[in-house]
Amino acid sequence: MNYTDLLADRTGKMGASAIREILKVVGKPGMVSLAGGIPSPDSFPMDTIKDLIDKVMSKYGSSAFQYDLSEGFTPLREAMADYLGQKGIRLSPEQVLIQSGSQGVLDSLCKVLVSKGDKIAVEAPTYLGAIQAFKPYEPCFIEMEMDDEGLIPESLEETLKNHNIKFVYTVPTFQNPTGRSISIERRKEIAEIILKYDALLVEDDPYSNLRYTGEPVPAIKTMAPDNVVYVTTLSKVLAPGLRIGVVAAPETISEWMVVVKQGVDLHTATFSQAIAAEYVAGGFLNQQLPKIIELYRPRHAAMLNALEKYFPADFTFSRPEGGMFIWVEGPEGLNLVDGYWQAVEQNVAYVPGKYFYTEETKGFSTMRLNFTMSEATVIESAIEKLAGVLKTL
Repeated sequence: MNYTDLLADRTGKMGASAIREILKVVGKPGMVSLAGGIPSPDSFPMDTIKDLIDKVMSKYGSSAFQYDLSEGFTPLREAMADYLGQKGIRLSPEQVLIQSGSQGVLDSLCKVLVSKGDKIAVEAPTYLGAIQAFKPYEPCFIEMEMDDEGLIPESLEETLKNHNIKFVYTVPTFQNPTGRSISIERRKEIAEIILKYDALLVEDDPYSNLRYTGEPVPAIKTMAPDNVVYVTTLSKVLAPGLRIGVVAAPETISEWMVVVKQGVDLHTATFSQAIAAEYVAGGFLNQQLPKIIELYRPRHAAMLNALEKYFPADFTFSRPEGGMFIWVEGPEGLNLVDGYWQAVEQNVAYVPGKYFYTEETKGFSTMRLNFTMSEATVIESAIEKLAGVLKTL
């Protein structure tokens, strides 16, 4: 039987994660991965999770294993509303939805909002997972310009002035892949522009808790609450395997997202939500965050110091105050996709930056580096090796 003939047309817009494919070599013995965007398992509060499992079993009993509301487990929605309120995002529990990871949120948003040919405005570069979530719905991507302070407001305004944009997608704090953050002044400008054009902005915020230096900046959601869909996750501050995504959207969009979820998985796993509820409501998240930051801070510093020390002078790199990534830009004409395989031969892996652009001709001279998964001494040695490879390209 020719099963290919059975496939839907939309599969032509889908594909396996490019990053996951090229990173199959990461399991090779001796390989140092500066590539994957995953939290260190040392950041998981394992002892706390053991205690929370016992608490969930005694507190909720069999209901922690039962079907539950599509909107989310009520104690978790209450806990997240309170927690986000501490960040200036004022929500009732009813305004909080729980999804199966923030990736599930991005897919649901497109299913609700995007028809074939609709335009989505994205930063250039942008989060690869968002590109993958959006592509099957066959949108037209409009790239917006960035600099060291993140999204440039003038580029956003030019985009909204010249295009009928369904929504704007941004990762404003410690962006994946660049690590850049939008300054407070720009956030205010962006909020004003969004309001001026009555546009919808999707604010993806998985990394803002991972700050090692500098002062926190408020979410854009606090400045234009009715025009922003705010998305966050517990994957980086609890454990990604629990698949807890959180979204606060305008009421009409929120209602349709619930309908979508009912057709996909009915609800996010109740047991995972119960653990997360006790973790947040019990103050364990606030206790764990300093430990995570102290784990990552020396790794962050080690990578920045090593890049400064070893990389060729014609390379530049971002200097984020937090998050998980550093973005490197080489001289024009360099092909760091080919360079990746030479680096692998030296037992160092990174992610070529081209995969973070919606325009396939861009990003060949860039790379994304991750510092959360390796010790500081390992990072320095790996950067030295990588610098050696770059000098031969």
